[in-house]
Amino acid sequence: MITFHIVESLVKVFPDPFGPVASFAGDLFEILGRYFPIYFTHPNKDDFDVTRDDLSRALMYAFSSTPFFEPFAIPLLLDKLSSSLPQAKLDSLKYLSNCTLHYGMERIGKHAKSIWSSLKDSICSFDPKQPLFSLNSNLPEDTASKENEITKEALKCLQSVMCQLDRSNDVSFVSLIVEDEELEMIFKSTTRDRSYKDIPIESKTKLHALGSILSVSAKVSNTCCNRVFQSFFPRLMDILGISLGSPSLDCNSNDNYGFIEKLKFGALYVCVELLDACRDLAVGTEESLFQSIIVQDSWFSFLQNFSGPLARAFVSTLITTGNLESGEADIYCGVKGLQILATFPGLLMPTSNTSYESILKILVSVITTCCDKRFLWKLALKALVEIGTFIEKFHESGKRISYINIVVEEILMLLSFDNYDMPLPLRMEAISSIGAAGPSFMLRVVQGLEEAISANFLEATVKGNLKSVEILICLQECYSSHVLPWFHKTGGAEEVALRFAVNIWDQMEKNLTFNIGIQGQVLLDSTMTAMRLAVGGCMQENQCLIVQKAFDLLISTTSFPLKESDPFSMSTKLEGLKFYQDLSSLSCRDEWLILLFASVLIALRPQTPLPEVRVILKFFMVLILLKGHIPVAQAVGSMINKWPVKINTMEVSSSCTLEEALEIIFEMGLHSVLDNGPLRKSNYMDLSRESVSNLCLIVGSSRLVQIHAIVGLAWIGKGLLMRGHDKVKEISLLLLKCLLLNGDMEMVTSMVDTVGNGKGQDTQPLLARSAADAFHVLLSDSKECLNKKFHATIRLLYKQHFFSTMMPIFLSSIKESDSSTTRAMLYRAFGHVICSAPLVAVVSEAKKLIPSLLDGLSMLSPDILNKDLTYSLLLVLSGIIMDENGKEAILEYAHGIIIHLIRLLSYPHMMLVRETAIQCLGAMSGLPYVRIYPMRAQVLKSVSKILDDKKRNVRLEASRCRQAWASLTS
Repeated sequence: MITFHIVESLVKVFPDPFGPVASFAGDLFEILGRYFPIYFTHPNKDDFDVTRDDLSRALMYAFSSTPFFEPFAIPLLLDKLSSSLPQAKLDSLKYLSNCTLHYGMERIGKHAKSIWSSLKDSICSFDPKQPLFSLNSNLPEDTASKENEITKEALKCLQSVMCQLDRSNDVSFVSLIVEDEELEMIFKSTTRDRSYKDIPIESKTKLHALGSILSVSAKVSNTCCNRVFQSFFPRLMDILGISLGSPSLDCNSNDNYGFIEKLKFGALYVCVELLDACRDLAVGTEESLFQSIIVQDSWFSFLQNFSGPLARAFVSTLITTGNLESGEADIYCGVKGLQILATFPGLLMPTSNTSYESILKILVSVITTCCDKRFLWKLALKALVEIGTFIEKFHESGKRISYINIVVEEILMLLSFDNYDMPLPLRMEAISSIGAAGPSFMLRVVQGLEEAISANFLEATVKGNLKSVEILICLQECYSSHVLPWFHKTGGAEEVALRFAVNIWDQMEKNLTFNIGIQGQVLLDSTMTAMRLAVGGCMQENQCLIVQKAFDLLISTTSFPLKESDPFSMSTKLEGLKFYQDLSSLSCRDEWLILLFASVLIALRPQTPLPEVRVILKFFMVLILLKGHIPVAQAVGSMINKWPVKINTMEVSSSCTLEEALEIIFEMGLHSVLDNGPLRKSNYMDLSRESVSNLCLIVGSSRLVQIHAIVGLAWIGKGLLMRGHDKVKEISLLLLKCLLLNGDMEMVTSMVDTVGNGKGQDTQPLLARSAADAFHVLLSDSKECLNKKFHATIRLLYKQHFFSTMMPIFLSSIKESDSSTTRAMLYRAFGHVICSAPLVAVVSEAKKLIPSLLDGLSMLSPDILNKDLTYSLLLVLSGIIMDENGKEAILEYAHGIIIHLIRLLSYPHMMLVRETAIQCLGAMSGLPYVRIYPMRAQVLKSVSKILDDKKRNVRLEASRCRQAWASLTS
């Protein structure tokens, strides 16, 4: 049933002056009424919720619904192609394409000349200011001009028309094209242009139109391709100076492939477009028809005869143009031409095997020797990737062997690092890109990477070779950023990830002594990242293998007393002191073992069981207090987060419940370092005072032990918070208590004074700052752990729940605090919480929060260390200002907000703060006139002072803001 929607479409879809819609509608729907039951029911306007695209699509289907509309629709659409409105042209072209598919060959054939004339004009509307030759050929649609959209749609329409007419073996339309006098003039005037840079803009438009029209025409069918080739290809060869007697491509020859004169760019470009059309035609042809094409079709004969000399011509453009900016267009055509010649399927490959392999060798030589010519290098790499992708997609087994031997193996030679003068990042880019061309290539690349990692691991870690350290970092970065993500996307990641993880642990087992220089920490970080990603991508069974191998290596190291059944039950103080002294003097290799094992635990799935979990927890807790290792704290937090609700003690003898695990954690000293209160239970072992005393003696500072404890609590609390465990509230209160201390931590102070290592009052500022920053850890998203990639347990709305629970406590503590230092730390913690909380939760409590938010900005902004937090707080305020639900609160505190924003206009530590403050002031100008007008003069004066800010963005925003406030009227 066709309803009033279509009638209304006639009026709404096409903007004036699209045509005499009113008069046309009557005739159109009179015809519709003869063949279809039409019910003109006007929809209820309240329910009429369709977009312009919906209406346009409905009308397009109406136009093409019956071939009887052809006498009316085709002339109308062709007439509207001359409209001055780009959208009207686009709609007309889309409608014409759709109608072509439904009206039939005979009806479309009657309009062939008119269609060709109109489409030719539309195709020639190409905007030459858009880049013709770009490394990124798939530009987003929003970057293309309307003219280029029209050109693209017109070419689609041309192809649609030609396909329809070609079914009846009607060559009249393609004859219209090849015999068109205007097209012939364009061919003669543009193909002899020698340099793209020197071609006038009008000629560039004509050249693009010529190439596009011939390309679209040739790829329609073999008949069309023959007709186009016969008319244009021999003349292009003459213009380029290529004859049947010209030498073919041979990479083993000693000449430089140079032509006597620089090739004429116009002819080169059109030639490449024709080659591209032939390749697309060949790819779309059924394999059973290959033989008939070889025997009968002249386009293939032309191509086969000229492919060798033509490939040689393409290579000459790479040599003669060099790295000149003016030669980029020639280089683009040369590389693309070589790529096309190498990507014809099966028997329709016009080049010989020798020429095909020569193309691969030449492109590889560009990669290995021309890294300083960046445009050429990037294009050659992209071409090799496209060739490899083609081989895998069409299962070209013979070409695959050549590609692996010539391209993959040669690119892998870049891993030898001593033979090439190429930067490491470019080597990794080339290797990973070539591997990504297909599974068989990536498997060989992975094998090469594994061999290189093993070879450089010994040199880097044992011999301290700084060059090997740098290489190993790049190799592992390539593995983490390119190889593993590629396998996760395409499949087969499990085996590769398992092999990588096991290989690292094998290397750790072989190399008993480490001697890493100043880059050791960077290498360790890189290795931990790769280990996390590899383990995280494995299934439970393989994760169990990795965990067990890592744990066995850990306990086999003599530095660790993990072989004992209860290594942490020290009978005397001296034994405890010696135990902590041993752990404080860990070797470099021992540190690596611990942190890599922690990385494994971070990435495990919740169902993966751990061996000797109680011993691991106790050991890690001591390391946190003694060393403050963040990866270890993250590992404990991850373990707690993923701890199973139900434990099958038959499967794991050392298993324990979550509550038992928490008891182990806190009995190891965290609560004793910071507090004797809420986390203490009567059944805890009373080891804390002696343990903490020993730790302070070893570390030499109570402050470090306390800060380490806060680091541990923060990550453990994060794990509990994300899974929705109530114990996080007790941890939060303990952290908050650290913020409120006035330097009188009695227990630790007395211990430190006893051993003569410091004074209690020196511990407070850094301790309070650490406690405040712990709230950032609790709520912020982490890339290193406790995320979906590493299988964290995440409760819905956990941030919002925490915000709602803690905010009243923070506001009360801030109000009651009478110390400026304490208030600053409270505001720091408060800022971390509201900046990480969902904006909708903050807006709902805006009236309560805005006073503290403004005070926090005033107190935190003077310190450069708080610049990131200041910016984050300003973003929260901006979110409230822009949210419709926050308008009431903003209106209530408008004067205070404006005053605070004015103070931030001259913020010296971060340009983004100044820019955002100005934007907020500009938004405030939209509040009711009576409420903000008293501040107008002050705002204008302050904004005028920053009109000469050194940052352009700030100046622009200031100008807009001043204009907004200056235009305020009653």
